[in-house]
Amino acid sequence: MQRIRLRYTKRGRLRFTSHRDFQRAFERALRRAEVPMAYSAGFTPHPKVSYANAAPTGTASEAEYAEIALTTPRDPAQLRARLDESLPAGLDIVEAVEAHTADFAERLQASRWELRLDGVAAEEAERAVAAFLAADRVPVERMTKRGVRAFDARAAVVSLGVSRPEPAGGSDGPAPRPCAILRLVVRHGTPAVRPDDVLSGLRVAADLAPPVPAAVTRLAQGPLDEETGTVHDPFAPDRDAASAASPMAAGRQAAAAPGTAG
Repeated sequence: MQRIRLRYTKRGRLRFTSHRDFQRAFERALRRAEVPMAYSAGFTPHPKVSYANAAPTGTASEAEYAEIALTTPRDPAQLRARLDESLPAGLDIVEAVEAHTADFAERLQASRWELRLDGVAAEEAERAVAAFLAADRVPVERMTKRGVRAFDARAAVVSLGVSRPEPAGGSDGPAPRPCAILRLVVRHGTPAVRPDDVLSGLRVAADLAPPVPAAVTRLAQGPLDEETGTVHDPFAPDRDAASAASPMAAGRQAAAAPGTAG
């Protein structure tokens, strides 16, 4: 059985697609692309697809992950292209690798996010971020399936900074509307701290309340370098294993080919 790992996106209006909606669209795409899926056993077989750490509904993402199991080997690049053609624009399969390693979900240790705060001046955001980072603990509450849950939003934040958006027009135009962009790296854990929890923490720590909902995008997720706060590519071990396996396979084929001995 071949396993293929996929990176996909949620862009534009399709950021409002729920994870369940994506699952239905993805399974239809698997059928349209005629992917030779492996199925589970039992009375109600279903395609062997696993998803890892899906982003919340309403959040855009450049780094969502899924793994599929195939009964017949396929070239990952060709499979990616066929699946991408079968999905609506905005739900895009952007990368595919053959799985050569185990414990993929455990590599997704942290996420890097961008939060666009329209109507918030950069100076105001910097003041709030400084107060948040200086706090030992920032308690927030969130409604969950089991009711209201309280937890610390500060502990999971690896880094948080502010940048200003690039100006859209020339200097002769009207003054741009205030806007601050937050760059956030958050460690995955239990309970999971989400970008909206950090925004709640900024309100608790510094009374920062954006006048409109933030536009949130996950830019990356993967292994976390604790020293630098960098989020690395989770596909790197599979690529390295595939590169190491290719020369070995070529050597075995050459050794088995007739007439190669001198």
